[in-house]
Amino acid sequence: MSTRARILAAAERLLGTGRPEFSMRELAAEAGVSFATPFNQFGSKLAIMHALSQALIAEMRGRVAAGPKPTDAALRVLAAVAIAAEVMLEQPAVNRAVMGALGAPGAEPGAVLAASRALWAAAIGDGAGLAAPAYAATILPDQLAFGFRGVLSFWTAGELTDADLPVQARKAAAVALLGFVVPERRDALMAILTGAPD
Repeated sequence: MSTRARILAAAERLLGTGRPEFSMRELAAEAGVSFATPFNQFGSKLAIMHALSQALIAEMRGRVAAGPKPTDAALRVLAAVAIAAEVMLEQPAVNRAVMGALGAPGAEPGAVLAASRALWAAAIGDGAGLAAPAYAATILPDQLAFGFRGVLSFWTAGELTDADLPVQARKAAAVALLGFVVPERRDALMAILTGAPD
């Protein structure tokens, strides 16, 4: 395991014990490295949280790529939402702490939005089943990233339960997709929003 991976794994362990305020000294001890190593590898604790978030998104993207491949872009996006919510719920204490840290200002902006955009762009793929697929491919990835992050922020704050997370994330995606699906797909998306059976 690389030094960076050891530091990230140590951060996850500390977060998993309910200690989001761990110090860099505690992190170094948990990772079995010198005090300076986390700073040398990442620069700051916030950068570590950004790296953990990017690792989560990479896990989501890997599972989406390995999963079923519906031919319809809207179905692919909804499947990706389910996978993304599942990944977040595997370590809820850790992932809430990571999400909470991402709202803090830092000296350098992270690259989480770019990673999230890439996840949703991969799910959209060629845009089959969407009206104006090329236009949708330029607009939807950002809007899906913003929508999912918005749902995560309320989950992180404890305003949404773990059971609410996949439901509300699916609804946020359905709202974004409504402006781009072909007319015959609108009823299925509206059913998601109203809670009607699929």
